Amino acid sequence: MSDPIISLRGLTRQFQAGAETVTVLRDIDLDIHRGELVAIIGQSGSGKSTLMNVLGCLDRASSGSYAFAGRPVGKLAPDALAELRREHFGFIFQRYQLLPDLDAVENVEIPAIYAGVDGGVRRKRAIDLLTRLGLGDRLDHRPNALSGGQQQRVSVARALMNGGEVILADEPTGALDSKSGKELMALLHELHKDGHTIIIVTHDPLIAEQTERVIEISDGVIIGDKRSGVDTRVDRTRESMRRTARWREWFDSGLEALRMALRSMVAHKLRTFLTMLGIIIGIASVVSVVALGQGSQQMVLENIASIGTNTINIYPGSGFGDRRSSRIQTLLPSDAEALAAQDYADSVSPQVSSNATVLFRNTSSNASVTGVGEGYFQVNGRTFAEGVGFTETSMTQRTQEAVIDGNARDAIFINGEDPVGQVIMLGKVPVRVIGVVENVTGFGPGGNQANVYVPYTTAMDRILGQSYLGSIAVRVSDSFDMAQAEAEITELLTRLHDGNTDFFLQNTATIRETIESTSATLTLLISTIAVISLVVGGIGVMNIMLVSVSERTKEIGIRMAVGARRGDILRQFLIEAVLVCFVGGAAGVGLSFGLGSLLTTLVEGARLAYSAESILLAIASASLIGVIFGFMPARSAARLDPVEALARE
Repeated sequence: MSDPIISLRGLTRQFQAGAETVTVLRDIDLDIHRGELVAIIGQSGSGKSTLMNVLGCLDRASSGSYAFAGRPVGKLAPDALAELRREHFGFIFQRYQLLPDLDAVENVEIPAIYAGVDGGVRRKRAIDLLTRLGLGDRLDHRPNALSGGQQQRVSVARALMNGGEVILADEPTGALDSKSGKELMALLHELHKDGHTIIIVTHDPLIAEQTERVIEISDGVIIGDKRSGVDTRVDRTRESMRRTARWREWFDSGLEALRMALRSMVAHKLRTFLTMLGIIIGIASVVSVVALGQGSQQMVLENIASIGTNTINIYPGSGFGDRRSSRIQTLLPSDAEALAAQDYADSVSPQVSSNATVLFRNTSSNASVTGVGEGYFQVNGRTFAEGVGFTETSMTQRTQEAVIDGNARDAIFINGEDPVGQVIMLGKVPVRVIGVVENVTGFGPGGNQANVYVPYTTAMDRILGQSYLGSIAVRVSDSFDMAQAEAEITELLTRLHDGNTDFFLQNTATIRETIESTSATLTLLISTIAVISLVVGGIGVMNIMLVSVSERTKEIGIRMAVGARRGDILRQFLIEAVLVCFVGGAAGVGLSFGLGSLLTTLVEGARLAYSAESILLAIASASLIGVIFGFMPARSAARLDPVEALARE
């Protein structure tokens, strides 16, 4: 007689029940040869199902030895046991154990997916098996659309998918009516004639009588082993299907996991949405904050650029916080004339400022009155909407002329009069409007208030009655180094002021750098706060995934029974977590665009600048959250015991 395919020696299986140890199998010695049709019979609680689980590598013995085809099984790692189940065993369960979200063909294909069989090959074999079993017209039906007998036939087809060298049937007729039960037993006899080794676990003597060998078990001990006397075993060449490359096996397994993840998300729409909500809010917050920060920074920098990034402003005192600056009167028009004569000076504008009530006919308005030089509008990059600016003659003759901005025009000429040529009163001083400049917004000279500009000599003599300047603006030539210009300005003014440094310089390039740095810091700070919501969302994902693992424990057990490795289960649930977070991240980006559009519609002047880098980084961050917070639930699923998982209702 040939060597047995299954050999047990002194096999014992014990379970811990509180402080008590329960022995379910005791010193089992058993050999089963290839091609046998065996029934293991016994009453409920006799240990027959536990013996089947050990034979099918779903469970491990507590002691003793188990060899399959001469290969010791007891010390094998979980993935090696999964390989044995996948390559050599096929299971037919009493309750069918089909995955409800898959149709008949997809249920049958599962063992071949984990075995790395080519997609076209496995689908053709699944269809052939189902057709052979009389289900050719039920291929696309899900389990709930099939009768009990049809579901059991799908289960048989799945058991045969990878060859089914040994078929383990646990109470295969227990959930079937008598007609379907007879049909199933006839099918098992056909498979036996084809050379399959078939082990049936049953408590029904009538089923056991239809086999060639009956093993009776009671209280965990084999008390009988009877043969019919007729050896119907036949040699059978094991079927082999073409395997794919390793990378393709991983791809197919990943694709199956992705498909199951999508189906799970669709099947639980509300739960999926609530899971995504934290991710959506977090990503929308991050993307919106970054876009708003970048947009605001761009607006400010554009305004700075409009007044020139190579402008140096000179003020009296030691700095903006110097309380003595108002009493320092050493910044003179002669200083501006000296600066204008230097090589680095593109244009120079002295400046003084005050506030006044502006009158035009019956209309009055408060305005900022600024005395400027003829180069002021060039220095600050101001654009004329109409009219002209000041000339050198305006300065020397102290002309009573004015240039106004759009804010002043709207405040003074309320009836739509053409401002150019009109005479307005600055307090008690009449001036004629010769030009209108465009408004500036948010930053720089002008701001959002009404502004009136007059020659600085006119302002000093006729309005303020002072001989000193409030500030001087120097626009440095593009070809000149700003740092060198600052040094030369400082040296010249110190010399003109008899060695006193009673002034300070402000470089607009420094302002730009400060604004960029401050904007980046604020964006980082607010983004950090938004990231907290992402982490909270990730914790929500982890909790929901743990619930999902608990709800789908039986599915995990079924997949393990047909040969899924721990890595396959880990990958399936990890992909599901990442997919939830990825979709949530994409939805968050879409929400951010919607919020941005709403904000720019409702708030005049608001700007959001979206960048591809920030969007991709946001979605990548969401996916990373899925990996981090999805790993623990996925690991928990991968470490489930197959027997316990299958028993879960």
